[in-house]
Amino acid sequence: MGSTEKYDLENGEIAKSISVVKTRESLLRTRSETDVLSSVRFRLFRIFFENVRQVIFGTKLFVLFPAIPMAFVAQRYSYGRPWIFALSLIGLTPLAERLSFLTEQIAYFTGPTVGGLVNATCGNATELIIALFALHKRKIHVLKYSLLGSIISNLLLVLGSSLLCGGIANLNKEQNFDHKQADVNSLVLLLGLLCQTMPLLFNFRSMEASKSDGNSVLQLSRATSILMLLAYVAYLFFQLKTHSQFFGSQQDEGEVDEVLDKETAAIGFWSAFIWLCLMTIIISVLSEYVVGTIEDASETWGISVNFISIIVLPIVGNAAEHAGSIIFAFKNKLDISLGVCMGSASQILMFVVPLCVIVAWIMGIPMNLDFGFLETGCLAFSILLTAFSLQDGSSHYLKGVVLALAYIAIGACFFVQRLPFDDGRNGNKLGSQNESSFVV
Repeated sequence: MGSTEKYDLENGEIAKSISVVKTRESLLRTRSETDVLSSVRFRLFRIFFENVRQVIFGTKLFVLFPAIPMAFVAQRYSYGRPWIFALSLIGLTPLAERLSFLTEQIAYFTGPTVGGLVNATCGNATELIIALFALHKRKIHVLKYSLLGSIISNLLLVLGSSLLCGGIANLNKEQNFDHKQADVNSLVLLLGLLCQTMPLLFNFRSMEASKSDGNSVLQLSRATSILMLLAYVAYLFFQLKTHSQFFGSQQDEGEVDEVLDKETAAIGFWSAFIWLCLMTIIISVLSEYVVGTIEDASETWGISVNFISIIVLPIVGNAAEHAGSIIFAFKNKLDISLGVCMGSASQILMFVVPLCVIVAWIMGIPMNLDFGFLETGCLAFSILLTAFSLQDGSSHYLKGVVLALAYIAIGACFFVQRLPFDDGRNGNKLGSQNESSFVV
């Protein structure tokens, strides 16, 4: 008579059936079972350490991981709040990069369609989590500025650096890309700019008539936010289902098949899913620390919250996009770089921003789409400059220089803006914790 035990570890990759036959020698049977269990434990530990090696030490940013426990300790023992902000910000950098890695691992098992949807959902998880915590704490100025800065950073800094580095690395090669992808993203970004500009213009018109109607601006913002979400759903369906060929790399089919044969998942599906959940939780905690201590860091360092929110936070949140986009540009794969930069910007403008307005509506918080004249103007010029740079389907390093310098100019503008939350129109301080100041 025999008994069978099955060990199914990680996607069924390691499965063994062990048959133990009863014998008179019970000591021999016990020893055999112990050896098998030890072997299984050894395999479990080997899988665990392999996952740790791939997830933690598989990036050059692993040297920043110690900042995460240091941030927890600083918060636990109430060290200086600027230190908590700095350590949390440093700890978010490798987490954002690893989050992108884990979504790629999941995409190996789910296929391109579901994998694209997972990337669309988790690609900007850091910005979304920071925005939701800022919304919960009613720091609407931090929310608006961080999302605005993330869009501008993707369009000017990340894409500009990619075109610059790719142009320098491929001086003797002509860099071309399929402009269809850039056209679609530019069209979506312009629609988002229109929806975001209308509440600003409506508010300005009301001020000219000496009749400020904040409730109408709020209602208009909520209506346009719903339209933006519908447009984003259509964009996803267009990208993942009906016209996915527009968003692929310009490679021959044989080359694509060769790449797919060489690339395999570094870790299993369930391992990637568990690590993804764990890192999302850690990002949530660190994001709460960042939002809660940003004003203290601003006062201590003498830097406006505008500059920290628009410039510093997005650079941390876009660490993964920045590194990946530049690497693909070096390899003369501009289609992938464009998909990373412009796809991320479209996602934030058409999904994250209106989602925050809808969530604020549900929470009873009056958040509108009026970002201010200066901020909306910077966004408009960023979108137009990027669209004009990519309209001919070719690239060189000068385009990267122009985009990067435009980002530096915008950064300098917010750096010298010493009144952090003055919207420049009616003297309201958007940084006030009074809820009434959030409705312009």
